[in-house]
Amino acid sequence: MFPLLYLSDTASSIMQINLVLAIGMVVPLLLSPRNNLHRALLFGACGVLTIRYLHWRASETLAPFGLTLDCLASWSFFAIELGAALSSLSAFVILSRVRERKQEADRQANWWQGEAPRVAVLIPTYNEDREVLERTIVGALALDYPNFVIYVLDDSRRDWLEDYCASQAVRYFRRSDNAGAKAGNMNHALGRITETGEVPDFVAVLDADFVPHSNFLTRTVALLQEEAVGLVQTPQHFFNADPIQHNLGLSRSYPDEQRFFFDHIQPSRDAWDIAFCCGTSSVIRWSALEAIGGFPTESVTEDFLLSLCLKNAGYRSVYLNEALTEGLAPEGLREYITQRARWCLGQMQIARSKLGPFSRNNLGLADRWSVVDSVLFWSTTFPFRIAVLFFPLLYWYFNILVVEATLPEVLRYFGVYYLWILITLNFISGGLVVPVVNDISQLLGAVPITRAAYSGLFFARDRPFSVTAKGGNRSRVIVQWQLIVFFGALFLVTLTGMVLAIASDLFVFDDSGQSKVVIMFWTFYNLLVLGVTILVCIELPRRELHLGDRPERTYLRTAEGRVRVWIVGLTQNSVRIRGASVADDVPVEIEIEGVGPVRAVVTTPNVDGARLLLEPTPEQYQDLLKRLYDRRRAECHQHQIQRSDRRSRAQAVAPPIVRRNCRQQVSAANLPTRFAASQWLRSGPWPLMLSGTRSDRPFPLARLPEHNLQAW
Repeated sequence: MFPLLYLSDTASSIMQINLVLAIGMVVPLLLSPRNNLHRALLFGACGVLTIRYLHWRASETLAPFGLTLDCLASWSFFAIELGAALSSLSAFVILSRVRERKQEADRQANWWQGEAPRVAVLIPTYNEDREVLERTIVGALALDYPNFVIYVLDDSRRDWLEDYCASQAVRYFRRSDNAGAKAGNMNHALGRITETGEVPDFVAVLDADFVPHSNFLTRTVALLQEEAVGLVQTPQHFFNADPIQHNLGLSRSYPDEQRFFFDHIQPSRDAWDIAFCCGTSSVIRWSALEAIGGFPTESVTEDFLLSLCLKNAGYRSVYLNEALTEGLAPEGLREYITQRARWCLGQMQIARSKLGPFSRNNLGLADRWSVVDSVLFWSTTFPFRIAVLFFPLLYWYFNILVVEATLPEVLRYFGVYYLWILITLNFISGGLVVPVVNDISQLLGAVPITRAAYSGLFFARDRPFSVTAKGGNRSRVIVQWQLIVFFGALFLVTLTGMVLAIASDLFVFDDSGQSKVVIMFWTFYNLLVLGVTILVCIELPRRELHLGDRPERTYLRTAEGRVRVWIVGLTQNSVRIRGASVADDVPVEIEIEGVGPVRAVVTTPNVDGARLLLEPTPEQYQDLLKRLYDRRRAECHQHQIQRSDRRSRAQAVAPPIVRRNCRQQVSAANLPTRFAASQWLRSGPWPLMLSGTRSDRPFPLARLPEHNLQAW
């Protein structure tokens, strides 16, 4: 007989970790992320492990009750962690189902008999730059739907915009005040449209920076066949990197921070019939808007409240998970944080309103749960982010032990539970959860968001609508000194406390056993997160990326003749070329596919290329906007280029059998840069290439267990 193998406590804990890893490697081979039974099993296991972890924390790691600082610190931290855990458990239930409506949209395409339903396309605008508005209006004009009218709703009352709309045969509305902010602006437009007698069947909403793809209305109106469907929401995609992506240099390898929400949380919410409006890229039934009295103005997040109002009136909101619009993500950290704080405040206002989860209304249990889930997320996640940075300092400076645990126990309870949740989230998302990046994204706005959460929840007073600035000049380095000072001070205080504790027993005594090792690892992780967060606070210069940003061959005409060059970058104002040396400030002409020969002036020459400032005619400018922002056209353009390039390279250097294989291979370099990376990550299986989640609003990255690795 074989002798029994007795493992030490540490070895036993490591074996459990290895077992979870082994199961995680088998999961993609046996289960499907689109199967609701499989998802329920995976997230059921997440829930069980979470409860197991919380039971261990409550029964084994807390200080005894008493009038001591240890008791106060230990139990207060556990209370914050418990709230975050409840938020995670709610997210697990939501994610246990998923629903896709692409086939439904295919089946119901062109469901109308005779003339297509009339759609009013509303583009509310406040302070956006001209180039931002032009591409949105041109994109809307290129819609392939047969019956729509575009209305630009100008709350800045700009004469040049009125003139531009007239030149494009687009309706223009302005009002005398800005009451009700965006919702009030759209309600004013609804009244004006009613006065004209041209009442539409549906209303589409596009933010001023969101460019629709040509099939946006064709696909969304297909899902409005049933009278009970009041709203169709589509995901938001972005042609610029968010601040975290860009400042960390991850734009080409890491998808934007809202992908998990739009690609995975919203389809899961739709399966529970609690998908909601996200402000732009949506289509609403006119009769449903009439039934609820127009767009609600009681919250600064009128979109979420709109979904609840529709539900209260008996209408459903559905979600079509197709990329049908692209817009601008906030490019600066201040705008990024301001936007999230506004979302948070709006959710708290809704919770206090007549459509709150505990108010008398017609909302069902699932809709009330949806609001509670939102409140839990905003009111627990960000206080927890702050707590995990400050509570270890109590140990290093005051010898106050917050968590009393040995390293094997941490591995056995926290490690197993945390690792399984990472594996599950990345399995269902195709690899979109990176713990460190998630912590940074939530830490950046933790203080203002926490302030907004509790002031909005407990103090009812009107607050102004804060518009998120989009576009503008981002060609220089911007240092957010206020944020750097705050996070830098935390970094120095944390590092100093740990170094002093290791060097002497002035503050920390050697009576805490392995708990000191646990808190030391916790502190190391905090230092890592704080260090990278400081780097994010240095905003780097940026340029806009487009689906068509891939080198392509073309011709440049100069005074000396015609020369072949590479286009390596194209925007609506300029083009970067390689392959020719040209003098500064020289007029040239460059061929741009889909636009034609465009006049330009050399502005920044170098040894093997230059940047050209374009001087297109009005017609060429519109064609250029369509090329840059019409996704389907850009995809077709890119596909043609890739096929041509691959065929020429393969035929030049490869024997026939290799040529056939080359035609079937597409590398990430042959795809549009940002989208290639995100599609490559989602193609899986990359179980530990982790980005993020949340279930009430497109917010950074992973709604991991909110009481996550940072807690250790």
